[in-house]
Amino acid sequence: MFYLYKMQNVMDITDQKETIKCWVELYSDNLYSWALYKVTSKEAAEDLVQETFLAALQSFANFEGKSNPKTWLFAILNNKIADHHRKNFRKPTTYDNSILQVFFDSDDQWKPEERPISWDDEAENLLDDSEFQRIFEYCLGKLPDNWHSAVQLKYLDEKNGELICQELGITPTNFWQILHRAKLHLRKCLEINWFKK
Repeated sequence: MFYLYKMQNVMDITDQKETIKCWVELYSDNLYSWALYKVTSKEAAEDLVQETFLAALQSFANFEGKSNPKTWLFAILNNKIADHHRKNFRKPTTYDNSILQVFFDSDDQWKPEERPISWDDEAENLLDDSEFQRIFEYCLGKLPDNWHSAVQLKYLDEKNGELICQELGITPTNFWQILHRAKLHLRKCLEINWFKK
């Protein structure tokens, strides 16, 4: 009897691995595209997808088949992405406040040469331009991880600031300071690499 039980477990594990292997072939590209959209780097996106499939294998017994496997995998991936952003905010970012002196004078006024330039009317449809998207991704990638996460969560995922602060375990003041600094640098990078070209 014990032998039959043990054989059944071996078969279950083999079937689980085969199922996960099939899911890897079917859903990896979609999961990777989503992860890449949500995080800073290709390497981080690849790691998150790998972690998703490992978590799926480890908790396979919890999958009851009531939803599509793709839906279940995306739910796992979204939890991994949220963990990734939380981890980024816990990493200390060394930030020298004197960097703001690049943009502002001693009276906290814009330096004339650093004032934001006016983005013309075509800026409205920029997200439809694949070349602009490439530059935008480049500029996002230049931000420190926690700044990138702040921009991602607030503006690309359109989450509420209060909810973001709760998820990340940070104060609203800290969040808004990070977001402000990130926007300054992101705007400057876009002006240099896109609008002044």
